[in-house]
Amino acid sequence: MPYLVALLLHCLPLAMGQYDICKSWVTTDDGPSWEFYACQPKAMRMKDYVTVRVDPAGITCGDPPERFCTHENPYLCSDECDASNPDLAHPPKLMFDTEDEGLATYWQSVTWRRYPEPLLANITLSWNKSIELTDDIVITFEYGRPTIMMLEKSLDNGRTWHPYQYYADDCMEAFSMPARRVRDLSTTSANRVLCTEEYSRWAGSKKEKNVRFEVRDRFAIFAGPDLKNMDNLYTRLESAKGLKDFFTVTDLRMRLLRPALGGTYVQRENLYKYFYAVSNIEVTGRCKCNLHANLCTFREGSLQCECEHNTTGQDCGKCKKNFRSRSWRAGSYLPLPNGSPNACAAAGSAFGTYERPQRVPTTKSTTTTPPTATTTTSTTTPPVPATTTWPAVQRPPSSAALRPRPKPPEPPESIRAAPKSKPGRTAHSAGRRHGKKAASSKISKLIRLKADSGPVAPIEKYEDCECYGHSNRCSYIDFLNVVTCVSCKHNTRGQHCQHCRLGFYRNSSAELDDENVCIECNCNQIGSVHDRCNETGYCECKEGATGPKCDDCLPNYYWRQGCFPNVCDDELLLCQNGGTCYQNQRCLCPAGFKGVLCQQSRCEADRKDCDAAPGARTGLGTLLLGALALQLPGWVDL
Repeated sequence: MPYLVALLLHCLPLAMGQYDICKSWVTTDDGPSWEFYACQPKAMRMKDYVTVRVDPAGITCGDPPERFCTHENPYLCSDECDASNPDLAHPPKLMFDTEDEGLATYWQSVTWRRYPEPLLANITLSWNKSIELTDDIVITFEYGRPTIMMLEKSLDNGRTWHPYQYYADDCMEAFSMPARRVRDLSTTSANRVLCTEEYSRWAGSKKEKNVRFEVRDRFAIFAGPDLKNMDNLYTRLESAKGLKDFFTVTDLRMRLLRPALGGTYVQRENLYKYFYAVSNIEVTGRCKCNLHANLCTFREGSLQCECEHNTTGQDCGKCKKNFRSRSWRAGSYLPLPNGSPNACAAAGSAFGTYERPQRVPTTKSTTTTPPTATTTTSTTTPPVPATTTWPAVQRPPSSAALRPRPKPPEPPESIRAAPKSKPGRTAHSAGRRHGKKAASSKISKLIRLKADSGPVAPIEKYEDCECYGHSNRCSYIDFLNVVTCVSCKHNTRGQHCQHCRLGFYRNSSAELDDENVCIECNCNQIGSVHDRCNETGYCECKEGATGPKCDDCLPNYYWRQGCFPNVCDDELLLCQNGGTCYQNQRCLCPAGFKGVLCQQSRCEADRKDCDAAPGARTGLGTLLLGALALQLPGWVDL
């Protein structure tokens, strides 16, 4: 038992280890002083500090009250949801409560009574604080997992959203993406957004309830299956571009797009068994403090880092006043095992006054190696006294750097080589535009319009959007350097609204800017595999079905809520011993015979028990049973 406990503690990702101490009081030849280290808070259950929002309005069941069924007993609709009755209500807070004695409490949506209108629900989790995920996100569904859903993340408190993972029982059908597994990713694709089918296929509501976002499996790509090589993970978090941000969120949003179907197609005669029910959401992570704090407390309604290293702010994202002699930097996991604190320093302190800005944190601790002098200064840097003593390995800044700057202010020398921006623009945004000379003139125009609006900038000018008249709004996506149309209408989709939505196909007789360019497939829901069709409007049919819409049957098949192979006919499969073929579905056998084709005798060899009267009664009973079997639901669903 002690061994198992030790193994569990060792495998907790990013929760234990060498980054739990921020500083220590040490004595050196120069006297006692603080020695700083990179540090981070321990992991904790983030659902204890979350704010949840469910939309759209009215998606939570109970107002008005309604009954609902289950897939196990689809025709026994004895359960009720009533928001006015605490014993029958299912509000969002039940996704995060403590469940006593194994009794599941859950949030529940309305039923799919408005089918074929989509049953859509969004569950948004907000922390008003950057957090770093350290373990799997686990969402527990009651009464079946959704057949289609997606998980989104935000890094700016819900202002912009990015896909995190897609879930579907058929990824190609739902999202036009091949199905992939996280454990098949490599070190170069560990932060790839993928679609998985592992958590969407029907397995029975009492067997499989959980949907996961696999954080541990992505960590294992670098740290090994048992997460023993954490040093390699810490190194990759520093060196791999975008990897650290991939596990960082301020908000999470679950978009529920289609409920559990019970392993079948939608049965319109009983829509009250289709709904969403979530009993628990587990999110394990730590406050993001930029490696400048090892404690995080809940104050004034939000999480706050207890900042060290002379930093301040909710995420320790800036230097304290009088400690701004150089630009703020996040701490670094490197060099192992204690990392680099990159602490903020006061003018003339042992940390040095000037430091060359670097895109990637240096691998040497600033407490052991003095920073290199540079002419880069900030307008908020306090003046350096003339008596400042510079370390032996440093050079004092040039007199030009210490001279008062003329007004209007000019950029520092290290930035002066970058392309000059227009008045009112920052040198950073000018450099960004300069690096995109290969972009088209229209994209460049859009960048100039919205250069300071963040990674995704909405553009409200119709003439700037190339959407073939199906949208008058588009957005510039900074990190992809593309302009994409927003809210495509007329059943179109795509970057320029040039494709048809799933379930529609291109009208070959219409121009691309025609409102009727996309025609609905109208696939027969019973005879087709799904509601998609090819570019000519033909649907993909199930076995035995045929026709453009899969609403007809092939020869030797009959239609009865789907296409089923003929049991008998008048040409190839003849009923034997005088039996008659009934609608190609079964043979009605005469007295004394049985079997699919009436090929077996009911009587013994000597036929002593086969007199005419019982035989007649048997034949009549067979006919009645045969007619009754044709009306049973079980026969229809064969």
